[in-house]
Amino acid sequence: MAGTGRWVRMQAVAVSGSACEGLLLAALPLLAVSITTDPRQVSLVNVVGQAPWLLFSLLAGVVIDRFRRTTVLAWAYAVQVAAALALAVSGSAGLLSLPVLMTVAFVITSAQVLGDGASGALVPEIVAPEKLASANARLQVIDRGVVQFIVPPVTGLLLSLGAGLPAWLAGAFAVAAFVLARGMRSAPAPVSGVHPLRGIGAGLRYLVGTPLLRSVTISVALGSFAASASNAMFVLYATQVLHVGAVGYGVLLACMAVGWVVSSFVVQRVVERLGYSWSMRFGQAANVVVMVLIAVLPPWPVAIGLVLVFLTATVLVWNVCSQSVRQRFTPPALLGRVLTSHRALAWGLTPLGALAGGFVAAHWTLRGVWVMAAFVQFAATAAVWRAVSPASFRETELAVAQLTDTATR
Repeated sequence: MAGTGRWVRMQAVAVSGSACEGLLLAALPLLAVSITTDPRQVSLVNVVGQAPWLLFSLLAGVVIDRFRRTTVLAWAYAVQVAAALALAVSGSAGLLSLPVLMTVAFVITSAQVLGDGASGALVPEIVAPEKLASANARLQVIDRGVVQFIVPPVTGLLLSLGAGLPAWLAGAFAVAAFVLARGMRSAPAPVSGVHPLRGIGAGLRYLVGTPLLRSVTISVALGSFAASASNAMFVLYATQVLHVGAVGYGVLLACMAVGWVVSSFVVQRVVERLGYSWSMRFGQAANVVVMVLIAVLPPWPVAIGLVLVFLTATVLVWNVCSQSVRQRFTPPALLGRVLTSHRALAWGLTPLGALAGGFVAAHWTLRGVWVMAAFVQFAATAAVWRAVSPASFRETELAVAQLTDTATR
């Protein structure tokens, strides 16, 4: 890989940052359940926590394209240090409440908006184009796989010893990520006299005006709504339907990590063998199957754990292809804005998904959440199957080549 030293450091940043986020995001729903078991109130923590993807993503894209991207990454981890310390002090002092948890969730995700966008924009600068799928898979495994395989069970154990302990440890990891990011080199940001609003518009126009990227964004928006609904209620599903405690909940989250790790070893070969189009079609269709299985299977934790392994294995294939497509088919000067515009449009429905999950669980059943999610995922699959075809990839590649040729004349 190009820029081997920077690539190694970037992975170290990802390990530290993901450990911080994993500890905090695993602790928040468990702390919420310790305060109330009302599904609507528990879902509020997730709703507020997802809101920054809608509120700040577009502005974050301008920041990422106007400042050195490693500097933006370091800023993001500085904010996470503050969030972790706030939760640690509140937990240790016995001052936890739903407003405190919602505030911390909001701040953590706000930092993620900046950090994930900056990290995604850095990857094409560090690795060669033909290695994008492999690099994105590695970063996603670090984020969702190896680190979260260890972190969720550890979080449950730490919470049994003290409500503030996971946050104290998360703060230490955030400090490490900040220091590592500050020491990583990246290209200087181009000087731009364009007004921020016009800059946002340029990123949105490119994303919406490119049919392939637009179709992927629509599919991710539907999938994010369904996933947010199920994720918001998963802690209640684990404790009330499967009857596992905090440690068991952490083990189930770790099952998700197993899928990421297993899939990471083959995702590059899958993409090379099937191509981006069929890899994405397969990954999206698998989501429908998983949602149906969780809705109808008996309350057997082992069976659900295996289903979660399959879920995340196929989701990794989709996510790697989705991110790589945006990186391959977007001009570097627009990449930060296109990545965050995608997040704003695709993840903007996640707060509504979490809210819908809470209401479905409260007025129907917890299993009903996965029935609803299956219908939404089916709609996303239909959109992918029709629009993300091999022909659409060829057309996009040709259009981008023509645009690049025109710009270099």
